[in-house]
Amino acid sequence: MERRSLLSATAGALALGGLTQAPAVAAPARGGGGGRPVTTFNVISDIQGDLADLTQALKDIKTVNPHSAGLAVAGDITPRGYDFEYAEVRKALDQGPKPREIAWAIGNHEFYVPKWADPDTLAQDTWPNGTTEDSLFRSFYRFAGRSRTYAETTFGGIPVLTLGTERYMKYHDHSLWDEVWLSEAQFQWLEERLRYWSRRRKPVMVISHHPLPDTVSGTRNKLYMSDYLQPDRLLGLLGRHRDVFLFTGHTHWDLTLSDWYVRRTVLGTANLDGFSVINTGAVQTGFADNGQGGEVTVPGRFNQGLQVDVHRDRVIIKARDFATGTWLKQISVPLATRI
Repeated sequence: MERRSLLSATAGALALGGLTQAPAVAAPARGGGGGRPVTTFNVISDIQGDLADLTQALKDIKTVNPHSAGLAVAGDITPRGYDFEYAEVRKALDQGPKPREIAWAIGNHEFYVPKWADPDTLAQDTWPNGTTEDSLFRSFYRFAGRSRTYAETTFGGIPVLTLGTERYMKYHDHSLWDEVWLSEAQFQWLEERLRYWSRRRKPVMVISHHPLPDTVSGTRNKLYMSDYLQPDRLLGLLGRHRDVFLFTGHTHWDLTLSDWYVRRTVLGTANLDGFSVINTGAVQTGFADNGQGGEVTVPGRFNQGLQVDVHRDRVIIKARDFATGTWLKQISVPLATRI
């Protein structure tokens, strides 16, 4: 059962225990930001087998941001998590233009092999069809070149932390499906890395497939309010740090919506300015609210993502339509400390 079918104020603004929406600011025609950034990188999510749009996105990124230090992919790399689907993504990347470095986050679609008796036969009634949970994680690990779902890299000296579920919950509780479970080790790692980079006065880019409740577009819709089993703990860690930027996908909600970027404050963290949360759009198919607690498909070709320019005193985030090769909007977020 798939969740889709089931289911600024300025950056320093105060919003106790909630969020502040930022106004959409039109980006210059060439995506300018005023001065050369310390580093620049790109973010996409939800490829889900749409390799034609992935290739188009990669070409557009290379043209518009040729000096990009890396690409963060916020999950749903594949439609189902088969090894041959990962291989197809790898082939598309190898055919280029290939990003300098890639930070992969795991998504719920990486766990959908158990719904199929074979690649051509949907068999949800006989889930998991002989597929083990370990095999799904091993497929992701082989593709991403690591041995756990969470990891750290840097894009031009700026830390990038990827988070990811460590259990596919259907194997552990038949009343659950795609909910995210993080281990104590992952929480401790995240806390330590945020503290480490805060002491070094660096903004931290956090990449997670699933959105946190009451943040960006779609997260007040009933479909996306319960993605995490431990949301308060994760919010509590991220909410301590003003210069944290959380990028989330999963919803496929349109980047033209007003709450594509928000500041999220968390009570009890002593950070009244909150932290930044950004919707990543999607490569494959767009959605928006249907006005009845569900969602509706965005008409036309949909292929969206982000460019992130990190300056010494601010971070400029720009929403891009890869299909039309146009900028949608941008936001400039002042940093609490200069890099």
